[in-house]
Amino acid sequence: MRRRYWNINLEEMLEAGVHFGHGTRKWNPKMAPYISAKRKGIHITNLTKTARFLSEACDLVFDAASKGKQFLIVGTKNKAADSVAWAAIKARCHCVNKKWLGGMLTNWSTTETRLHKFRDLRMEQKTGRLDRLPKRDAAVVKRQLSRLQTYLGGIKYMTGLPDIVIIIDQHEESTALRECITLGIPTICLIDTNCDPDLSDISIPANDDAISSIRLILNKLVFAISEGRSSYIRNP
Repeated sequence: MRRRYWNINLEEMLEAGVHFGHGTRKWNPKMAPYISAKRKGIHITNLTKTARFLSEACDLVFDAASKGKQFLIVGTKNKAADSVAWAAIKARCHCVNKKWLGGMLTNWSTTETRLHKFRDLRMEQKTGRLDRLPKRDAAVVKRQLSRLQTYLGGIKYMTGLPDIVIIIDQHEESTALRECITLGIPTICLIDTNCDPDLSDISIPANDDAISSIRLILNKLVFAISEGRSSYIRNP
């Protein structure tokens, strides 16, 4: 895999608070190699390591995007949800930013059935068929459609398992991560000082609680994916 320059700036990461970890009592000893100091009761992440692994992740997603591979971005906690939705739109990826439904990947046939149902209901809504139903029936269907939109809206165009999954907050998305491990799907995880760096293919040590930190990491990955997609379009 060829290394590229992704303009990953240590000062920019400092300003975004990427270096702030969790309290020193709440940490995973496996994160020791990625921690540079303790300050006022919290661990400080080594941003040189962050830059290195973020650069590796950008190289990986660029190469994958340049081959037409599909990505899924997962981040369901409040501080990540909006950034995940924005990143998915910008990079033309799939996303889950509300709630991970257990078996979403490992029980793909069920997910696929739900997606077909979702698409059918959307079509009925667009063509006005729902308006012709009795009020009570229409209300039931609209509630069902709203629920499907909430949980499956970010993957409505997904036709198969993703090639790479990007996960924000390893603890929050532990079910999604386990499903990827079970299926052998490569993962890129944003990991804070309380995480296990051995669980994902590329672990990016960074603050997973600050919106500015999450957005900066996603910005770099989105740019790399977009560049890779442009390369794929030019050389299909």
